[in-house]
Amino acid sequence: MKRFREANTKTIGKLSPSSLSQDIYGYRRVWWHVWLCYLAILLSAGLLLLLFRRYPHLAVLACCTPCPLSLADTLLIKVRFLGHQEAVEVLTEEVEYNLATDPRGHGNHSWVVVTLSGPQKALLRYFVFEGLRYMWMEKRAAFCQVSVLTEDWTCSELYGQKRGLSHKQQIDRKVHGPNLIDVPVKSYLRLLLEEVLNPLYIFQAASIVLWIFEKYYYYAACIFIISLLSIAITVYEIRKQSSMLRRMAQLVVNVRVRTATGVEESVSSVDLVPGDCVLIPPEGLLLPCDAVLLAGECVVNESMLTGESIPVMKTPLPASGGRYSLDTHRKHTLFCGTQVIQAKEGCRDGNWALAIVTRTGFFTAKGELISSILYPKPSNFHFDRDITKFLLILGVIAISGTVYSIVILVNSTIKEVIIQTLDIVTIVVPPALPAAMTTGIIYAQNRLKKQGVFCISPSRINVCGKVSVFCFDKTGTLTEEGLDVWGVMEGSSAGFGSLVRDPRLLPPSPMLTALACCHSATLLEGQLLGDPLDLKMIESTGWVLEDPARTDHGVGAQFGDDGVLAVMRPPTPSHSEPAAIVRRFPFLSSLQRMSVVTVGPGGRTIRIFLKGAPEMVASLCLKDSLPAEFTDTLRQFTREGFRVLALAYKRLDVQTNMKTIERGAVEDELQFLGLLVMRNLVKLESSGVISTLKQAQIRSIMVTGDNMLTAVNVARVCGMVAADEHVISVHTSSPDAHSPPSLQFHLEDSGAGSPQEGFYDLTRVGLYQGHARYHLAVSGKSFSALCEHFPEYLPKVLVRGTVFARMAPEQKTQLVMELQKLSYRVGMCVSLSEAEASVASPFTSKMNNISCVPLLIQEGRCSLVTSFSLFRFMALYSLIQFIAVLILYTFETNLGDWQFLFADLALVTTLALVMGRGGPSSELHPQRPPASLLSLPVMVSLLVHTSLTFLGQVAALLITRQQDWYVPVNTTTTEATNLPNLDDTGIFSISAFQYIMVAVVVTKGHPYKKPPYTNVNVISYTVFSEREVCRMQCVPEISSTVRNLTLCVLIDRYLLNCSRLLRSPRESKKEYKRLDALLSSDPSWPPLDEPQAQQQCSVSRLS
Repeated sequence: MKRFREANTKTIGKLSPSSLSQDIYGYRRVWWHVWLCYLAILLSAGLLLLLFRRYPHLAVLACCTPCPLSLADTLLIKVRFLGHQEAVEVLTEEVEYNLATDPRGHGNHSWVVVTLSGPQKALLRYFVFEGLRYMWMEKRAAFCQVSVLTEDWTCSELYGQKRGLSHKQQIDRKVHGPNLIDVPVKSYLRLLLEEVLNPLYIFQAASIVLWIFEKYYYYAACIFIISLLSIAITVYEIRKQSSMLRRMAQLVVNVRVRTATGVEESVSSVDLVPGDCVLIPPEGLLLPCDAVLLAGECVVNESMLTGESIPVMKTPLPASGGRYSLDTHRKHTLFCGTQVIQAKEGCRDGNWALAIVTRTGFFTAKGELISSILYPKPSNFHFDRDITKFLLILGVIAISGTVYSIVILVNSTIKEVIIQTLDIVTIVVPPALPAAMTTGIIYAQNRLKKQGVFCISPSRINVCGKVSVFCFDKTGTLTEEGLDVWGVMEGSSAGFGSLVRDPRLLPPSPMLTALACCHSATLLEGQLLGDPLDLKMIESTGWVLEDPARTDHGVGAQFGDDGVLAVMRPPTPSHSEPAAIVRRFPFLSSLQRMSVVTVGPGGRTIRIFLKGAPEMVASLCLKDSLPAEFTDTLRQFTREGFRVLALAYKRLDVQTNMKTIERGAVEDELQFLGLLVMRNLVKLESSGVISTLKQAQIRSIMVTGDNMLTAVNVARVCGMVAADEHVISVHTSSPDAHSPPSLQFHLEDSGAGSPQEGFYDLTRVGLYQGHARYHLAVSGKSFSALCEHFPEYLPKVLVRGTVFARMAPEQKTQLVMELQKLSYRVGMCVSLSEAEASVASPFTSKMNNISCVPLLIQEGRCSLVTSFSLFRFMALYSLIQFIAVLILYTFETNLGDWQFLFADLALVTTLALVMGRGGPSSELHPQRPPASLLSLPVMVSLLVHTSLTFLGQVAALLITRQQDWYVPVNTTTTEATNLPNLDDTGIFSISAFQYIMVAVVVTKGHPYKKPPYTNVNVISYTVFSEREVCRMQCVPEISSTVRNLTLCVLIDRYLLNCSRLLRSPRESKKEYKRLDALLSSDPSWPPLDEPQAQQQCSVSRLS
């Protein structure tokens, strides 16, 4: 639960979400402070208002005084990680006094602050932050999310609400606010004002005013038109995207709700509150809220949230399942924004499915998704941080140039001094820098789109260039999407029978019925829908599924039950008896199994059939029903890469109540039936992609929900684990009443050698003596125990782990987060639907294999290197022009209007556009491109090139002044009448060549980009620009330019590489690299078959 809690000072609280740490400070407005701020805004001509808008915490500090959170009317929220601060207003609302307690009457969530004049009224204090509503709770002395009122619901309490809410309870629940995901869409006027008040455009507006004073009319007009077009396009795109997001987010429909009086009424979805009893019609419904299913079954399309195109089956919540949890009861939860395709409850006419609303608005799954788009997590990318720091460095240079200008213009008028010193600032900090930086990203996005990779977050493209580890799902990603039935092997205490390749050849038996009935498939308009594994299993038996709601209504009487969900009939009546499915217990990753309850004709036999992970099924079976060779047979199939499921069954008493039967009561003491062996082939492209990533020194990790040995086999086939490399499994167990937590490393195999011989060699010579390489394999159960009980070993396991099997979805997310803590840049590739750009991920590929991964990394590296080059180019361009203007100021002249226009637009802007068009290299280099703008080689490069620029311009000016035809500047007239002159023409000509020269020098990217000569646009425009400049160029300056170009190229190519070699070796700042070096030098790790004790000390990472 997220909440703001008041600390001892009574003025500060905390919000602790999973990703960021946030503090909250309480303030109360002081009206005379407010009026003083209004006066200051007027006196400053609105500048103070701009400052307050940019830094809202300053407005709070100026207008308010600190106070306890319980009395605050303004809150200041500070994100500690970023230093970002945001001000929010505390709102109040009159509510019924009986809301002072928990709506269920527990009295644990009192939030009343002030009792008003009437005894039945109270004041609710709340605020809205990032779409979520927080209310003040007096007993907790904190601002808490309103979802706290429903977070402790139990399954039995949810069933108790099937009768519906009373009118009074519905009013009470209004504290949750309207059930609406409201994406704000600002008017064009407001967007225009906000964009114009952007510091960049304010700076450009000031620059335009300055240039008009200097009579640079043409240049000012061009920049004005460009800025105006940029603002218009930006405003249009923002409005368009926010409107599209609003249409996607807002969902208002009419739903049927059951009230406490038993009356069913139609209400707007906006009025829904947690606890409402919603009826879902047989034809389905677009869900406007999160709800838990209590009666009936629903087929739901969740592609909008997950990207999965296959509809899923939702079943009723177990009545005695303890505390309701979204993660635990996901198979029983209907999510907002998903489409219920079909709903049914037995075969009774007019009986709709029934669900209880659990979350509304931004608290729903769809609301969280929209919130992640509106308020994305910050990307802590080195390159982005360095841009801001470098702009500050340019600001310091601008100040130094301003001081120099004041000194040399001491004899000028005050107006001239002010104008020309301010002109220096507009030169050093180029307004076009942000636009130039995005060109490489835009080109990369377009190239990706042409190759079937769609991106909804372009800023992530540069981050892809620094990816150091890629996690892959198995099924559908590394292997084919579908599974083929390889065969069935029946088993009992007497042992396993022979493998039957075609299940149709099985004799009538519980095994055949289990294969036909133990599934969650359903019919939709005559088409069989469900998990591909279930569909293959049904197809292999030849049995046919009938939907009782679409067929004869005598089905219930035929099977002695009126709650039949589906009927499975054999291909011929004489082959076997049909079975009716009356109850389903869906597959849960935490349980690793699913089961169904079936009824035979006439209700004579009731049986439960169960299928799931072989290890889990075996633990639920009677020991005397398991074959003695169960483990060896399973190991043999999984080592060969087969997907194996085990099946079991049990007869139930005919008096069993199918409606109230509990899962835990029937899923034990089962009779083992046998194994279903399925083949899942590795995609042809997988091994090639993994090999490419290995050569590029990018780690590949498999994260799957499948069996460990199957995952290891797939890892070997696709090349994650080489034939001569070893696999060591990590076994971790949680403590129990008789033993403490344990951790052990066990050698599973020895690569290409014989197992026994490899084992002794490995333990004798050690793993890091050059004789052997190994990979760690971890199960989901061991991963959880490792995180909880052995956190000191977790970083080492993550650095060496390659296979993570039996991982639940939440464990996959946790794994990625733990890898990120070790300074890894992590990518995750999973198989989703064929949507062009799913909102479930920033990148979506139409390719049905992982070939898109190296393509994305190549484009990321190309874009990052391009952004790097463009930044260096724009920085050197501003420094070249800065030096040129200062030199001309020294000789009492300046560049002309058309010269500025030609340099900035015709040369620099066009060069920046064509420089970004270079495509990526066809190969992935083992070394990732640099991302730091403030590294020693980059700073040395800028310093050297700036020095050569200064020397070249001074030399060109001196050479020009020594010529016989040189005419000095007439200092007795104004600057404008002196233009053009030989001084500014000479400096302009050499600086124009320097722009082109710098573009050639920094336009490199090997080995991340194609060679510069393949970029036809750069070559053509460079030649054209040089020809045009040569028409204005003086002959004595050409040789100087050529020497400068040659020298700069040599320096950038060789001297800077020498500076890297001269640096003394330093320890890496990345924690995973330090851990890797530490493990490589430790021959005793991991300690094989030696139980590791839990350390009773705090964990500290390497520093």
